[in-house]
Amino acid sequence: MNQKKIELAKDPDLAASWVAIRRAAKRAEQVALSTNTELVVQRNGECVHVKPNAKPMPR
Repeated sequence: MNQKKIELAKDPDLAASWVAIRRAAKRAEQVALSTNTELVVQRNGECVHVKPNAKPMPR
């Protein structure tokens, strides 16, 4: 597995993908908070349902 940071990739789309993923995660958290629904996230290799709260999730 490649251990280099994705931000250092030669392909500009790949280099910017991590920022886009984080932006999408933040938006999903905002939507879940406003609709009072749970997020489905992966933790320790398992899918879990998480209630969003007003404070940001640890990244």
